Amino acid sequence: MNDRRPPPRHRPRNLPRLLAAGLIICMVAAIASSQNGGRRRGMDPSQPRNRAPSANERFPEAEFHMGRMIYSTRGGAGSRGYINPWWAVDYPMAEEHFTIAVNRLTNISSFGDSRHVELTDPRLFDYPFLFLQQPGQGNWRPTDEDAERLREYLFRGGFMLVDDFHGEYEWAVFEAAMQKVLPGLPIVDIPDDDPMMHVFYDLSDRKQLPGLRHLRMGRDGQIAVRMEGPVAWRGIYDDAGRLVVAMNFNMDMGDSWEHADDPYYPAEMTGQAYRLGINYLIYAMTH
Repeated sequence: MNDRRPPPRHRPRNLPRLLAAGLIICMVAAIASSQNGGRRRGMDPSQPRNRAPSANERFPEAEFHMGRMIYSTRGGAGSRGYINPWWAVDYPMAEEHFTIAVNRLTNISSFGDSRHVELTDPRLFDYPFLFLQQPGQGNWRPTDEDAERLREYLFRGGFMLVDDFHGEYEWAVFEAAMQKVLPGLPIVDIPDDDPMMHVFYDLSDRKQLPGLRHLRMGRDGQIAVRMEGPVAWRGIYDDAGRLVVAMNFNMDMGDSWEHADDPYYPAEMTGQAYRLGINYLIYAMTH
C-alpha cells in the first residue's frame, strides 16, 4: 500500500519563541477581558459618552427596558470591584437583579440590562422609564437644553425615578435642578391612595430602604439602619394628575436591588424594593 501521508512540513527554528509570544498575547487579552467582565452587556460607563449607538442599540429589546440617565459629573463610587461615575452607581448588579425579579413576579418581559442615555440622545424617547441615581453627590445641574428635553420627555408620557440621595444639601441640589426642568410644578408627598401605590402591590408599609453603607451590626447580632434622615416618598404631578417624577429621598433602592443576593443585606428590604420598583415600572408603562 502506498503511503499517502503528506510530506513533513518545514518546522521553523524559532517556533518555541513564536508560541511563547502568542501565549503572552493571549494572557494580556485575558487580563483585559477580566477587568471588564462585569460590563459585558450594555454600555460601559467608563467609555466615551458621545459615541453613536449601534444598530442593535437603537430600540429596546423587550417590553421593559430601563433607561439609565447619563449626566455630567465628576468622581464616583465603587461596589463589588466596580468604580463607576455617580450616574452609574450600583450598575450593573442593580439592573440584573431587579429585571430577574420583574420576569419572575410579573408577566412583563424585561431585558436584563439598562441602556445609558443622555437627555440629548435621540434614543431617550424609546424608554418610558428613566432611572436617575445620586443627583446630589453627582451635583446634577442640567443645562438649558437638558432641562428642555427632560420637560418634553415627561410631558410626552415619560416617567423618571430618582433614587439614592440623602440629607438637606443633596435635596437642595436636586430641588434646584427640578425647578429648572419643571418650573411651577410643586414637589409633594405621594399620598397613600395614589394609583402608583396600588397598581400591582398594595404598598401600605413605607419601609426605609438603606444602602449597604447604612447598615451596622449591633452587639446583639442584629443589623441596625443608620440613615441621614427620615424616609420620604415624593413626586411631581403634571396638570392632568399623572405622576411624572418619583423620588426615593433618604433611600437607596438601587442598593436593595444590587445586594439582593448578599446574606448581610436584610431580605425584607430587598422584598420591599422589588415591590416598590415593580409598582413604579407598571405605573410608568400604563399611565
